[in-house]
Amino acid sequence: MTVMTMVSSCYYDKEELLYPGSVSGVCTDTTATSYSKKVIPVFQQYCYSCHTGSFPSGNILMGTYTADKTVAQSGKLYGSISHTSGYAPMPQGGGTLSNCQIAAIKQWIDGGMLNN
Repeated sequence: MTVMTMVSSCYYDKEELLYPGSVSGVCTDTTATSYSKKVIPVFQQYCYSCHTGSFPSGNILMGTYTADKTVAQSGKLYGSISHTSGYAPMPQGGGTLSNCQIAAIKQWIDGGMLNN
């Protein structure tokens, strides 16, 4: 008889906590938001560790463009990362993403969620 035990945990680093003073809170980049250059890195740091695989946390699957776009279209992505009332605040167990990270994701959503 074989017994398998799976253990999963969520972990993320907050740049503001690791490198105090390095995040100014001012968004200086006004260029169009690139999914591959701006959005995916935020998702990799804060979302994918819990929201990918066979048993994604909260049954919210992310990790591919199609999955990420689906979550964004539903309103759950922005509602959660902006800690809007009625949505589960993400990332779980932590504060919010930086204002610039939230703004970049909002810009991507408002721009039609392009796969660029």
